Amino acid sequence: MPAVTADTLTLPRVAAPDPADATPRPVRSVTTAPSGFEGEGFPVRRAFAGVPQSALDPFIHMDQMGEVEYAPGEPKGTPWHPHRGFETVTYIIDGVFEHQDSNGGGGTITNGDTQWMTAGSGLLHIEKPPEHLVVSGGLFHGIQLWVNLPRAHKFHLPRYQDIRGREAALLASADGGALLRVIAGELDGHAGPGVTFTPITMVHATVSPGARLDLPWNPEFNALAYVLAGQGSVGAERRPVRKGQLAVFGAGGSLTLAADTAQPQAEPNLEVLLLGGQPIREPVVHYGPFVMNTRAEIIQAMEDYQAGRLGVVPAERVPHADGPLTATD
Repeated sequence: MPAVTADTLTLPRVAAPDPADATPRPVRSVTTAPSGFEGEGFPVRRAFAGVPQSALDPFIHMDQMGEVEYAPGEPKGTPWHPHRGFETVTYIIDGVFEHQDSNGGGGTITNGDTQWMTAGSGLLHIEKPPEHLVVSGGLFHGIQLWVNLPRAHKFHLPRYQDIRGREAALLASADGGALLRVIAGELDGHAGPGVTFTPITMVHATVSPGARLDLPWNPEFNALAYVLAGQGSVGAERRPVRKGQLAVFGAGGSLTLAADTAQPQAEPNLEVLLLGGQPIREPVVHYGPFVMNTRAEIIQAMEDYQAGRLGVVPAERVPHADGPLTATD
């Protein structure tokens, strides 16, 4: 799991929170993500399954894609499909993924890179492995997160952000036992590169075996910790967590995580995706690729998609896992 690595001894340190000023957040729940398949059949873990939307707000949905070692000819992606009313965040830890959308956005992301697509008023897009990876096979592991847009920005013009892994703010925990990659938002005054409509924080933390991570956390945000690899505990109460589990924290001003001294052989560290955001507190109606405020808006989105008002597949030929795709396919 390379993503982006660095020597924590040379990085800026995140100050440990003062218990007198920052109440530790208790752990409200720990859930295990069920496995499933997405798109043309790539394996995912549904990270938010079984968690009330009120605890996730402003986040809607998250898949851990892989971790899977594909044989030649096996890598898969998604066909062209629409989105409206939210933002998709694709973070690649291992492997390579290509994106293209009907608004002109697109590119290739690999270890530690992020694609941030604001669907807003609506567009079509496709995600797929590059042709060389389909031919050769290889390791693939990533995250796709859906971030809701407030009513005022549901119909904002689509936009696309290509965030290279090297652009993330790299920090170390107070004792140097954890590497922190700030992808969006800010942590202890250090800002990540992602630009968001809804205030959020997104951090990938690598915690060394036996190390404890204490972080200041915006008390106005919610707090989620999803375990990408390894095992450890969360909260002052030391609730056990392992790969594929999501911890939801209660109110407070700081987070605590710790890595077990003994880790699985193939997963030497505790790898955690930390998420926090300012709740939007608006009605959410989620149907397939549309996230709106009312049922009528969902029906309108479906009608707009069927009428071609969310965009059209670009006329040029687009490399695809199952062969060339054209506007007439």
